[in-house]
Order: sequence, then C-alpha cells, then structure tokens
Amino acid sequence: MSDGRKVLVVDDERAIRRFLDLALQAQGYEVILAASADEGLTRLVEIRPDLVILDLGLPDRDGREFIADLRSWSQVPVIVLSVKDREADKITALDAGANDYVTKPFGVGELLARMRALLRQIPPGGEEPHFRVGDLHVDLPRRRVLLAGEELSLTPTEYDILKTLIAYRGKVVTHGQLLQEVWSEAYRNERHLLQVNMSNLRRKIEPDPSRPRYLLTEPGVGYRLRDEE
Repeated sequence: MSDGRKVLVVDDERAIRRFLDLALQAQGYEVILAASADEGLTRLVEIRPDLVILDLGLPDRDGREFIADLRSWSQVPVIVLSVKDREADKITALDAGANDYVTKPFGVGELLARMRALLRQIPPGGEEPHFRVGDLHVDLPRRRVLLAGEELSLTPTEYDILKTLIAYRGKVVTHGQLLQEVWSEAYRNERHLLQVNMSNLRRKIEPDPSRPRYLLTEPGVGYRLRDEE
C-alpha cells in the first residue's frame, strides 16, 4: 500500500506525465506533476513529496544539475527515468545523488517495486525545507539565513558548516566529520581551519559569541546545533 505517499513527477513529456499520473494514482499515491526543473524545485518546496521521479532531459536544466541542487538541502529519494541507457549516464546520475535509475521504456510493475523499496526506508511526510530555532531561520532551498528577520551574509564555507549541522540537528558532529563533509577527507585533521570558520560563523549568528546559544561546543568532540529552545 502507498499510504497516500506524495510523488513528484518531473518530466517534460506530456504523455509520460499523464501515464504516471494515472498509474500511480491507481496505486493510491498522491501525484504532483512538473514539466521543467524550475517548476519541479518550486513544487518540492511547496509540497514536500516523499519521492521524486525525474527525467534527465529537461528543457531548462540538465536533470543531474537538478539533483545536485536538490541534494544541497534535501535527501528525498530520487528515481531517474531516462532514455539514456549508457553506463556513464547512470554513473553520473547516481554520483550526483540519485537513488535509482530506470531506463525508458520501462515496466510499471518494476517502477512500483523500486518505489516501494525506497519508501520503506523513510517515514511518511517528506522533509522540512526550513530550519527554525529561536530567532534563527534557515531557508535551505534558497540558501538564505536570517536572524530576527534580518538576512545574514555567510561565506560558502560558513553556510556549508551550518547546513551540515542542520542535517544532524540536535546531535553531536565530530570535528573530523565536519571537516570531511564541508571540505574533504584530506582535511580531516585540520581542526584549526574548522575553529577559525566556526568562530567567524558564531560572530554572525550568536547574540553573544562568547556564550553560544545556537552553535554549541562539545569539548574535545565537536559541535552541536541546538534544535529546540
């Protein structure tokens, strides 16, 4: 059973959209349709689907760019549906963040089975594209950070640190884990680099950086983002 899960279909072919709309609704899914990457991203923020079915050949943007953009703020499962059947195309889509890849023409039974497999791994309800605690508000799709309604200007690195802490909200993220996710594996031991950037981020976010309210230090271990007052 689909339990009314929401599925976003992003495909510029009207016939495919209509076919998937009918086939998925017949299985109890709530289906949202989009004909372009920009429309798809807008629907993602508005609807918060449980799963995305994506064509790579979109009129306004390559589907892999769509996935990379999406993955900067959401881990919603993505199934690529494409006429491209080369191994290289599949590898680049999966490396960009897709969870599965189905080649057109496809069997609806196989697609439904792959959807069920992915949906079993996540709870219903999709993801929240905004993070709020106290006066801090982060609009993840638009990469906007506001404090008491005033937009902050963060460097890309500062934003990536904050975004990573949001992904693990309320949990301790070790120094090594932050360095690996924000920079790369090669920087795992560059703790001073992290401390400098964290200090700069606190000066912008914290009302009193010497007594952090949001970006908490776990001595000797790492950092934790407060997720409730």
